[in-house]
Amino acid sequence: MSSPRSSSLLAWPATSSSRARRPVASPEERRRTKLRRKIKENLTAYGLLCAALVVFALFSWYPIVRGVLLSFQQVDFVNPPTWVGFDNFQRLFEDPLFGVAWRNTLLFTGLALVFGFAVPFLTAVLLNEIRHAKAFFRLAVYLPVMLPPVVTALMWKWFYDPGPGLFNSALGAVGLPGGQWLDSSSTAMLSLVFVSTWANMGSTTLIYLAALGTIPGELYEAAELDGAGLWKRLRHVTFPQTRFVLLVLLLLQIVATMQVFTEPYVMTGGGPDDSTVTVLLLLYRYAFVYNDFGSASAMSLLLFVALGVFSAWYVRLTRKADQS
Repeated sequence: MSSPRSSSLLAWPATSSSRARRPVASPEERRRTKLRRKIKENLTAYGLLCAALVVFALFSWYPIVRGVLLSFQQVDFVNPPTWVGFDNFQRLFEDPLFGVAWRNTLLFTGLALVFGFAVPFLTAVLLNEIRHAKAFFRLAVYLPVMLPPVVTALMWKWFYDPGPGLFNSALGAVGLPGGQWLDSSSTAMLSLVFVSTWANMGSTTLIYLAALGTIPGELYEAAELDGAGLWKRLRHVTFPQTRFVLLVLLLLQIVATMQVFTEPYVMTGGGPDDSTVTVLLLLYRYAFVYNDFGSASAMSLLLFVALGVFSAWYVRLTRKADQS
């Protein structure tokens, strides 16, 4: 009588032969099996992608298309819309405030570039040189970004108050005369620029700090050995190494400041003497004061086209500069 061990050994060749006799799948069948497995593995990803596209189309593309259609219609959301062609654009061009709004917006953008573009970069350079308490100073710079924009505007409106405001009280304490910060057409726009710079410089400063952190320290050491001062190190090391970040943030800041609304709406209402009426503030008046959503959509389309053309020109110009 054979042992269990010998029986298993005798059975092994039969098992091997039975496996060898299994039919081999053809290349076409293997390809189909692999394809089915790949589709099954990526089915969840495809589903999430389709859902994201649907949401993006519903809340981004559709409003853009709808806004373009509204700009050629007379719409008040009470009566049925009527097609009026370019009448909305003609009404805008005939409005005296149309040119004033664009001029004020361009003025705000120019002033914001002078202060809001240079100040965060210089602040980032100073923070990058600090050796102690870096986290505290970075938090202090970023803190205004965490405040709601309306709260920031109301707070600064009290600062600028010609009566018990903080600035006039501080000037009076040292014997200096106060100013009509928001009540004078010569200082109102500049006052709004200061508010916008203070409220938004935190994010830009952190981006600059991240860009400065990527610069190799050996470049600064070599510049110092060559006797380069602070300005020469900025000119020959910092600016070239952060050029791409500077160009991108310059474009983003121009696009953002051209859409300024909160500061003039909350702090001045467009005054005094319409010196702070911006494009978006006039758009708001057309939509929610005059109840003319067609003209408001036409103005938004003009702003969209202007920013799109400028962005395309800017990207093309910077690309040529990089290639040269």
